[in-house]
Amino acid sequence: MQLIGNIAPGSGQMKFGSIPHAVEVNVATRAALFRTIASQFDKRTGFALATLNLDHLTKLPNDPAFLAAYRAHDLVVADGRPIVWLSKLAGQPVELMPGSDLILPLCALCAEKSVPVALVGSSDAALAGAADALRAHSPGLRISYVHAPRYGFDPQGAEADKIFRDLAQSGAGLCFVALGAPKQEVFAARGRRQAPQVGFASIGAGLDFLSGHQVRAPRIMRMLALEWLWRALQSPLRMIPRYARCFAILPGLVMQALRQR
Repeated sequence: MQLIGNIAPGSGQMKFGSIPHAVEVNVATRAALFRTIASQFDKRTGFALATLNLDHLTKLPNDPAFLAAYRAHDLVVADGRPIVWLSKLAGQPVELMPGSDLILPLCALCAEKSVPVALVGSSDAALAGAADALRAHSPGLRISYVHAPRYGFDPQGAEADKIFRDLAQSGAGLCFVALGAPKQEVFAARGRRQAPQVGFASIGAGLDFLSGHQVRAPRIMRMLALEWLWRALQSPLRMIPRYARCFAILPGLVMQALRQR
């Protein structure tokens, strides 16, 4: 469901994944994304923003709740160079927009438009550090709500319902959700309905990077498309199997991109 509707110039409609489980990257450029979000802020209307990567594409066919949540998002952008490369191969190029790279410019936009921000996910210490970093970067930014859910948090449970009520009362216009996939997308899709004046942006480890609780790959590695290698070296037991699954689906995605071309 596309709640915002047509996203005007700069939008894309590139499909990824097998037909029964396909999702769309529907915003192709950063300019189009920020234009749309600014408009939503002006109208005091919420949205849900997801950042698609290969790991998500490995999970979607096996998790109906994750797929339904993704399809309920208004805005989907490309997070990961393979997604960008596949879009170019299909003749429908999209820009790279990692969730971690969107946090600071979105906060600058919120400060400009006097839109309060909320932080949900990660840990108390990481959120406190991230809040300090965001205020330092965007003077005048108001952070109206901060909550680190307990271990085993259910994005469809009672604690999530309470968060949505608190978010609505806080006046937040944008909530950064740092719960990891698929929890953050499921949470954001529910929030889109239960707190309709709040925009939800799923940003993974972005707040941990800001607070220093995780170390992001050096800029040169990101420029060389080697951030995956950095993460694999930092946490091999967790990341190597994940990247193996991602590499395994690439041939099928290449064929799909060629068909779309």
